[in-house]
Amino acid sequence: MKKTICEKVYDTEKAAVVKKLTFGKFGDPDGYEKTLYYQTDIEKYFVYTNGGENSPYPEENIKRISEDIAK
Repeated sequence: MKKTICEKVYDTEKAAVVKKLTFGKFGDPDGYEKTLYYQTDIEKYFVYTNGGENSPYPEENIKRISEDIAK
């Protein structure tokens, strides 16, 4: 997934996974995943979220975060 935030392109294909958390099983309407990424070309951290229709993250999204929060 790609998303442009403040003129920077955050891309899960170009970034390295730092940590991944999965809640529930695949197909579970309450399940979801949160993945922390670091993208070297823009030197930024971001979180990718996606989940089932009843989860806190029913749609794919990317949210940038600070280095302090990432650590």
